[in-house]
Amino acid sequence: MPKIELHRHLEGSVRLNTLIDIARDFGMEMPEYHPDVLRPFVQMMPDEPRTWQNFLAKFRVLRQFFLSPNIIRRITREVIEDAADDNIKYMELRFTPRALCNSIKATPDEVVRWVCETALETAQAHDIQVRLIVSMNRHESVEVGEAVTRAAIAHMHMGVVAIDLAGNESDYTAYPFRHVFQMGRAAGLHVTLHAGEWEGADSVWDAISNVGSERIGHGIRAIEDAGVVNVLLQRNITLEVCPSSNVDSGVVKHLSAHQLPILVASGLPITINTDDPLVSGISLSDELMRVLQYLPFTLDDIKQFILNAAKSAFIPDDERQALITQFKDWLKI
Repeated sequence: MPKIELHRHLEGSVRLNTLIDIARDFGMEMPEYHPDVLRPFVQMMPDEPRTWQNFLAKFRVLRQFFLSPNIIRRITREVIEDAADDNIKYMELRFTPRALCNSIKATPDEVVRWVCETALETAQAHDIQVRLIVSMNRHESVEVGEAVTRAAIAHMHMGVVAIDLAGNESDYTAYPFRHVFQMGRAAGLHVTLHAGEWEGADSVWDAISNVGSERIGHGIRAIEDAGVVNVLLQRNITLEVCPSSNVDSGVVKHLSAHQLPILVASGLPITINTDDPLVSGISLSDELMRVLQYLPFTLDDIKQFILNAAKSAFIPDDERQALITQFKDWLKI
């Protein structure tokens, strides 16, 4: 089935074998250069407690592997190839330049350029449309956010369509970054924020009221406040829901207990996404199958989630309408 993904992180989508290649090439200390040795450090294991601490620990390891421009290019290429192999026809891939700068002392502008160049080339070769979302972290300074946003603006002609704020919702609100997002929006960038994942509906309201987020990454705890749900409905704000990730990070105890059915029943536009395929050990096809297996949804519901994604894509109106028409045809809706 042709699919769309709106919420996938580059850093959480690396091939395990690629990490082994990098470890070997750079002489990283490992008992053995084998995927099974590295897997527990970068992927949630079946017997591992589902906590946000364990989940985020995987990224501290993963970001140690982005050691050269060629590695960033290779990983970008492979992530897009893997998406195309999963029959994803349109993907918005997000990445955090600041996090990828640390190991190689590059600038955000350089990292954005490397990802953009590789994404354009790879997408053309694999029959997939790719747009890019540039992320910044809540715990970082506003000055970092400004530099990242300037880099995003400078590469809009190369496929960057939006900026994103991720990270610790509990201790850092979106408020300090409001002028950063105003700067991005004034240049023509779209806005999406991670919110309502580890924190409650107040975090979603913060993203909407202070920054004017057009979509919400995760957003599942919005359901805890009817007033916030009403605002989401009034503004037609789409939620980028990542069910398996919510379980892996300890936000939801089990997929069968996920808030997804309540969110859908409320009338909110919902999309289904992987978040971090390597960390959760899934593809988008796997994720959709899990939704069918553990939650009260049908194949028609899955098609609607995909169509919702087409309607929420951060592309010009004419391109979005063409995408919607194409998917209605493919999905026979």
